[in-house]
Amino acid sequence: MATKAGLRAIPLLDLTRQYQPLRERVQAAVTGVMESQRFILGAGVEHFERRFAEYCGARFAIGCASGTDALELALMALDIGPGDEVLTVPFTFFATAGAIMSSGARPVFVDVDPGTFNLDVLQLDKALAEHPRVKAILPVHLYGGCADMGPIMARAAVRGIPVIEDAAQAVGAEWQGQRAGSIGTLGCFSFFPTKNLGGFGDGGMLTTNDEELARKLKALRIHGSFEKYVHQWPGMNSRLDALQAAVLDVKLDHLNDWNRARQRNAELYREALSNVVITPAAEPYQTNHVFNQFVIRCQRRDELRAYLAECGVGTEIYYPLPLHLQPALASYGYKTGDFPVSEQLAQEVLALPIFAELTEDEITTVAGLIREFYQRG
Repeated sequence: MATKAGLRAIPLLDLTRQYQPLRERVQAAVTGVMESQRFILGAGVEHFERRFAEYCGARFAIGCASGTDALELALMALDIGPGDEVLTVPFTFFATAGAIMSSGARPVFVDVDPGTFNLDVLQLDKALAEHPRVKAILPVHLYGGCADMGPIMARAAVRGIPVIEDAAQAVGAEWQGQRAGSIGTLGCFSFFPTKNLGGFGDGGMLTTNDEELARKLKALRIHGSFEKYVHQWPGMNSRLDALQAAVLDVKLDHLNDWNRARQRNAELYREALSNVVITPAAEPYQTNHVFNQFVIRCQRRDELRAYLAECGVGTEIYYPLPLHLQPALASYGYKTGDFPVSEQLAQEVLALPIFAELTEDEITTVAGLIREFYQRG
């Protein structure tokens, strides 16, 4: 597609490039499910759950219908509800707070670190001291980089509360060599198509090393039932279907290669954009940052985005309004200025194309356009 600048369009994400080399395997896997006519849970889902648990270094994996459902099921399994508080961050996708609110609990926020975009562990003690009703900590591994789980796990152990990892954007990411989803009490993943491991629709997964929690989650995802028509809890209807499991099972074989390609692309961006914008860099404890998004911090962000769009470059803002300022949370009394880092990031962040199949020439083009924008003033 031609653009105003005469350049070929560079999309934020192009899933067709990922699909073409996998086409025959994916179609065979989907055809197998259709031939079996077994669409809900079943052997194919169980096979993928076992493989995914092994990949994450967890004992158990429980498939569900979406990443949002994974968060809601995690809170449900831990009996978190009205009167409780859950500590998380205000700079993330709405589902993190939305799941807490759906449980009846109150989201309590800790601001994020400006370098990692993740929970600022230096503020953790103060937040826990001020909120004695916190019944769980829910850190987010934003953009594919793990939060600093050491201090988080230590504080949770002292308090005697669970840790739920929101790993929706971090499949394959590591904290000090441990995979996301294997560190906390529970891990929550999304298989939305834009994720590093994405399906052909919605899908999600929970991981845990706790056998009893795994057993409970398997019931909760089918209306709280271990035995047909006998229900221990209200639960919900949230099952990973066999078609999605078949697609994801094929893709899982390629995930490490895709993550390495994203890391390569991130390094190319960093080299090309040094001294132009603030580029993300992994902290030492982030031993495998998988760059679900490559998010720069920049001045005149909206102008830059408009210029890149004019030149055919796709970008996105993750996220333009922190959770504490969302209309849905107005009743909690949060106000502008409560979490200044998150508010500043919301004005500065811009996600650039980073998908695995992006070419070096395309990265050079995007970086050149960004340099050109700032050079022209």
